[in-house]
Amino acid sequence: MVLPGLPLLPTTIVGSYPQPDWLIDREGLKSRLPPRVRAQELWRIKDPQQLADAQEAATLVAVSDQKLAGIHIVGDGEMRRESYSNRLATSLAGIETDPPGQAMDRTGKMNPVPRVAGPIRRTSPIESQDAAFLKARAGCPVKITIPGPFTMTQQAQNDHYPDMAALALDYADAVNAEARDLFAAGVDIVQLDEPYLQAKADEARSFAIEAINRAVKGVGGVTALHICFGYAHVHQGASKPGGYAFLEELEDSHIDIISIEAAQPRLDPSILRELPTKHIMYGVIDLNDPDVETPEVVADRIRQALPYIDAERLLIAPDCGMKYISRETAFGKLKAMADGAAIVRRELTGSD
Repeated sequence: MVLPGLPLLPTTIVGSYPQPDWLIDREGLKSRLPPRVRAQELWRIKDPQQLADAQEAATLVAVSDQKLAGIHIVGDGEMRRESYSNRLATSLAGIETDPPGQAMDRTGKMNPVPRVAGPIRRTSPIESQDAAFLKARAGCPVKITIPGPFTMTQQAQNDHYPDMAALALDYADAVNAEARDLFAAGVDIVQLDEPYLQAKADEARSFAIEAINRAVKGVGGVTALHICFGYAHVHQGASKPGGYAFLEELEDSHIDIISIEAAQPRLDPSILRELPTKHIMYGVIDLNDPDVETPEVVADRIRQALPYIDAERLLIAPDCGMKYISRETAFGKLKAMADGAAIVRRELTGSD
């Protein structure tokens, strides 16, 4: 088992949970590409201290919903971020955002991004205080997500380093420093979000594994890595491939858990054979489907994976972050996910 005390087929979220409309302009968030630089204009509350208090309150809502749904490893829902990556990526020394740079998003459109103007350094902790807040209030294992070094290279304009590989290694050092502080704050799992491994697979093969291994070297805890085809909301109308262009390469990484989406792309579960030593966070909730899955549908999706992986190595999760769907739908899907995992758990062990 990846963490002591967890049941078979433990459940978790990938990262984000819907932010309340009283906290952030959700329609404004949905109407644009995911922000790579800060987008303070999206927050409903403008006073910095009041905003911080509101973000803490929203975090408590996210934690409460997850626990009520039956989730075993909870996250903070990324309530303090406009996107999964921009908070950490814009807090590093060497980054300029006035003016920002430009880089192509996964949709093929140009997006304002951090501009690398000097050596990348993490000069102080960024999320450790948030992690301590989560751990003190969750009463169960917790996970914090941070952007991975390869993805940050793809979401930046490099005006300093001789090549992207050199940039990725310095990003990796910054991620490593942050992960160490997150574990020191009590986090049980630190997850690197690396969706661009799939989007830029050829470039990833040249230096991503080296950077990822550098990012998690000696951090002192369980690590996860999320790889996906992108938010369903952002890629509406685009069909998702039935397999990953970059997956088996992660077997050579020092990551403990690999998180993949399987429900919406109808992933062939035999692909799990490509990661024979890894724990797998398996996506069983389709975030492109507005209907809430039944527990029986979830249970069937889990069963489809079991011929290709030992149940002891399997964690159950949604496909991706849930920030673009409604809170009601998100909670319903998490509850169905937890109940579906319980069905299969009873089949395997005779108990919940």
